[in-house]
Amino acid sequence: MSAPSLRARVRSEMSQEIKDVARRHLATDGANLSLRAVARDLDIVASALYRYFPSRDALLTALIIDAYDALADAATVAEAAVPRDDLRGRWLAVCRGVRSWALAHPAEYGLLYGAPVPGYAAPQDTVEPAAKVILLLVDIVVDSNEPVRPHPLPAPVRADLRRLIDQRSGDLAEERLDRVLVAWTQLYGLLNFEVFGRLDDLIADRADYFDHHMALMADLNGLPR
Repeated sequence: MSAPSLRARVRSEMSQEIKDVARRHLATDGANLSLRAVARDLDIVASALYRYFPSRDALLTALIIDAYDALADAATVAEAAVPRDDLRGRWLAVCRGVRSWALAHPAEYGLLYGAPVPGYAAPQDTVEPAAKVILLLVDIVVDSNEPVRPHPLPAPVRADLRRLIDQRSGDLAEERLDRVLVAWTQLYGLLNFEVFGRLDDLIADRADYFDHHMALMADLNGLPR
């Protein structure tokens, strides 16, 4: 495989620099990015940015995909450090990896799970990166081989769950995916409360509180203690 051309390397480096500056603006100005402000910090005219990102939405999409990938990388590295047969340990490692990344990168986390950006609609390109964490949790539950405890599901919900399972060509009971989805929404719901200050003056020991809830989600999914 040939090395990238000089033009390609320069383009890649410039794109990365633009994203780095845009991330700094996320931290100070929120997700409603101004391409003019980014260009001003780079000491270039705003029109020059369009050679790399044709619109604000294109730049936002690049930042969102990078953030999803970084979040998933943190969870994956944490989970990989745990022995394969320690299913509960792997589950908690994923959850703690997500929390550590979110607390270290609150602006980028806010871009993913905070208030929607006015006028922006995330394209299909963001779907696969967004699914990486829940797929890690699904894999752990599948590895458990625990008998599925049946529980009633409304027919439309069961159909939606089956569609999601079939998209991955997986062999998973709808009830099992349902419980993983409950845990997934609990994970990000709890993180939203912590990252966005909703636990202030309520819970002092956030780490233990988080672990407690993620352990309850492990119980719900039948992971042995």
